[in-house]
Amino acid sequence: MLPKKEIKQLAEKNRDLLEALEEFDRTGQLSRATYKERVNFTIDMGVMRKLRTYCQKNNLKMSNVIESLIKEKLN
Repeated sequence: MLPKKEIKQLAEKNRDLLEALEEFDRTGQLSRATYKERVNFTIDMGVMRKLRTYCQKNNLKMSNVIESLIKEKLN
C-alpha cells in the first residue's frame, strides 16, 4: 500500500482525471478530462508582434506556443 503522502501527491497530480471520473459517477457521461480556459493578460506590443510573426512563419498557434513556454518555465 502507498503512503498517504504519495497518495495525496498522485491525487493532486491527476486532479483533472479524478474530476472527470466524479462527473461520470454523477451523470453517467464521461466528459473531457482536460479543458482549456481563456485568460487575459498584457504583454509588450513589440513582443506580441514578434510572436505573431514567428507563429505565422512556422504555422503555429500563439496559444500553444505560450502554453508550452509556461509549462517549460514551471518545470
